[in-house]
Amino acid sequence: MSSEKRKELLVDILMDALSGLCIGIAIYNFAADAKFPLTGLTGIAMIFYQYWGWKIGLMTIIMNIPLIVVSYKVLGRKFLLKTFKTMAIGTVMMDFVAPLIPKIEISNILLNALVVGVFTGLGYALVYMRNSSTGGADFIMMLIKAKNPHMSLGRIFFIVDVVIIVIDTIAYAHSFEALCYGFVISYVGSLVVDKVMINADSGMMCMIVTNKAEAIADAIDKAVERGTTIFTAKGGYKGDERQVLMCACSDKQMYQVNRVAKKIDVDAFIVIMESKAVYGEGFKRFKP
Repeated sequence: MSSEKRKELLVDILMDALSGLCIGIAIYNFAADAKFPLTGLTGIAMIFYQYWGWKIGLMTIIMNIPLIVVSYKVLGRKFLLKTFKTMAIGTVMMDFVAPLIPKIEISNILLNALVVGVFTGLGYALVYMRNSSTGGADFIMMLIKAKNPHMSLGRIFFIVDVVIIVIDTIAYAHSFEALCYGFVISYVGSLVVDKVMINADSGMMCMIVTNKAEAIADAIDKAVERGTTIFTAKGGYKGDERQVLMCACSDKQMYQVNRVAKKIDVDAFIVIMESKAVYGEGFKRFKP
């Protein structure tokens, strides 16, 4: 095994451990006592925990075994092996390490639910960023997608979540309020996943329509040391040609970019946008 592959494996193991710890803290330290309905196979495993005290991580692996067998042809050997590694490491951290952490009592039930959503979202994001999975509902969604390719993953995800949250509510939560908190946790968790996975590489992008593009480009380079791209565009109303300067930078640098552009050309048309991800020189390098 090359040094690069060993490094990748070590990072995978570290992320799997952190993921399992985050999810374990969310479940054992906050969700279990409050009897929150959860999504995925974790939600089903919570039923066994609430009635018989069975380990949630271990039950999740047991329920995943038939799904792994059925999903083998759809997902492929490499992805399934990586997922099984994630589940094994995550289970150890979830069932045996997370319960050792002292519990923090939160009297506000809504705040409790938000904490569960944040920790579970962070845990799942760490796994997804390494191109792995915790199995369970992910396998179910991919199988449904394979059988019904016309259905969007978003719709499948929503249906699976709703069904499991309702089952949990009927099984042990026994209240409409708990059902609502289950959806709050699911929503907050999905927001955290998006924030961590996408916005970790986010930035700002500025489009400047001007006749002084080269002067502005030089000023931006001196002010924030950012490169720019200049291209020619044609106005839709008058049909005249103008130069358009495009610049990607960080949130903090955008103020200076906007400032120097206005200083050089007060008539410049400037559009500032949030960029979900920026890759390339000066930013995060893209790894295929």
